Amino acid sequence: MKKYNRALFAIALTSTLLLGLLSGCASFKAERVDDKTADDRAMKVTDKWVNGDTILVIDGTIKKIYEHARFKSFQSKKKKENIKVFVAEIQNNTSEAYFPIKDLEDALLEKLSNSETFLLIDASAREKLLKELQYQNDGSVDPAQSKKIGKQAGADLMIMATVNMKPETRDGKTVKSYSVNFRLTDVETAEEVCRTREVINKYSEQSGSSW
Repeated sequence: MKKYNRALFAIALTSTLLLGLLSGCASFKAERVDDKTADDRAMKVTDKWVNGDTILVIDGTIKKIYEHARFKSFQSKKKKENIKVFVAEIQNNTSEAYFPIKDLEDALLEKLSNSETFLLIDASAREKLLKELQYQNDGSVDPAQSKKIGKQAGADLMIMATVNMKPETRDGKTVKSYSVNFRLTDVETAEEVCRTREVINKYSEQSGSSW
């Protein structure tokens, strides 16, 4: 009986030690970091598109637009007026269904909104605005206070963009080449004002073991 109890005690002790060891292995730690640190650490975790890539592409794109000769010419014709711009939905042509297209669009819109050169035309709000204007002019609102249809500003430029990605893999090594292409078109003449291209290359290695 004593031997039996000692055996049970040994099994219980071993189980406790194993649980403690496993708990230690499964420990979790979180901390707040800045954008650069987050980008550096993300490169150790994934070869997919991350926030740092979005920042690089949008900053590079805006810089190239300002430096483009035909855009400078277009801007000079507008004199001191803001250039009214409509941003079309960015097309995801990559094989990655979860590519953060919305983040890329939001980053571009924020950059344009903060610019003294551009004035955004809110396409997503147009339908709601039209419904509100129609409501105000159907007799439900005092005519002296209602806003008139036909006062909306038209865009000078339309921005369209596509994202492409070409992967090359061999012996556990992968190179992903992301290409983000922007095109600015004069809405009145349909002439291309300028286009830009930003490329993000990602290299990764995958060992044969997951450990």
